[in-house]
Amino acid sequence: MWREENNRLKKTFKFKDFTEAFGFMTKVALIAEKADHHPLWTNVYNTVSFELSTHDAGDVVTDKDRNLAKAIDQLL
Repeated sequence: MWREENNRLKKTFKFKDFTEAFGFMTKVALIAEKADHHPLWTNVYNTVSFELSTHDAGDVVTDKDRNLAKAIDQLL
């Protein structure tokens, strides 16, 4: 479940291994590019963490972030 904290939507995903995590990131990258909304994310081995906020709106959570979060969840 996504949590809102410090003006960001946050969530961490864990995968079987690095290859699975990287594949997920590739799918997210295509969705984010199409939405013109690029997340702050990190990847270490099998873990991918997101912090979503809308920079153009003053680094707060907007519908743009909620929509991207929903699209990310639908990849699983």
